Amino acid sequence: MADWNSLAPAVTAVSFQQHFSDETALIEALQGFEIIVIMRERTPFTASVFAGLPSLKLLITTGMRNASIDLEAARAHGVTVCGTASSSEPPIELTWALILGLSRHLYTEHHHFRTSGPWQSTLGTGLHGKQLGLLGLGKIGSRVAQMGQAFGMNVVAWSQNLTEERASQIGVTLASSKEALLETSDVVSIHLVLGERTRGLLGEKELRCMKPSGLLINTSRAPIIQESALVRALQEGWIAGAGLDVFEQEPVPRDHPLRTLPNVLATPHLGYVTKENYQVYYQQAVEDIQAFLQGKPIRMLT
Repeated sequence: MADWNSLAPAVTAVSFQQHFSDETALIEALQGFEIIVIMRERTPFTASVFAGLPSLKLLITTGMRNASIDLEAARAHGVTVCGTASSSEPPIELTWALILGLSRHLYTEHHHFRTSGPWQSTLGTGLHGKQLGLLGLGKIGSRVAQMGQAFGMNVVAWSQNLTEERASQIGVTLASSKEALLETSDVVSIHLVLGERTRGLLGEKELRCMKPSGLLINTSRAPIIQESALVRALQEGWIAGAGLDVFEQEPVPRDHPLRTLPNVLATPHLGYVTKENYQVYYQQAVEDIQAFLQGKPIRMLT
């Protein structure tokens, strides 16, 4: 995805393909490295990680926002943190893949086709004329809204800061409340930044507001939904199904109920995982390194 050899002989690149779930193992593996490139929020860089890596001078994250990096700790330890550009189109497209896959039972029908199972075993649900409820109408939410409109859906949106003026610019109706959106929408899709106000935004009370036929999509951040409440909602039929690309623990444990529930369509955090995005990530990571070595760091987060 990038010409890492262009950094030679000043820099020798080493890649790690395994996930470090243990902080101690991460620190041990990265001892001596002066430059580290991490993928999005897969690997938290906490104050203790920075303290355990005294050689680290430059940390590069793909994307220009990474909530799993303790930026204050980076400053305290004299570590420069830089980012890269990131396209919002891939998670938008994946959101619609999950909506369409759930509504037409694509996984079930594909599985039956490949295993010579029953022919036409499910009854899909059309999207035309249905209501799409968006929690968040930022850059990604707005594009999801436009695609919903192209499918002939009635689109409503809500967030704590969303105004009537902003919603009308997109041709979307502003819901009177979060609960009103949940109660009336056939598909609810989350497009919010994780923060103190959005963490646990959807719990048991909110999920019980949804239609029993409703679909819930989350390609944003897992902690926005209370996981235990979501599992119960799916097990007990409060909602019809969920399309998920983000999870509290990644990789998801092998015995986790979300892996076996028949009304879950899930992908392993693929929202931004496209060839085009990766080319931007790593080519700009190389540029970040080159600029740092020249004493003129770019795309700085600290």
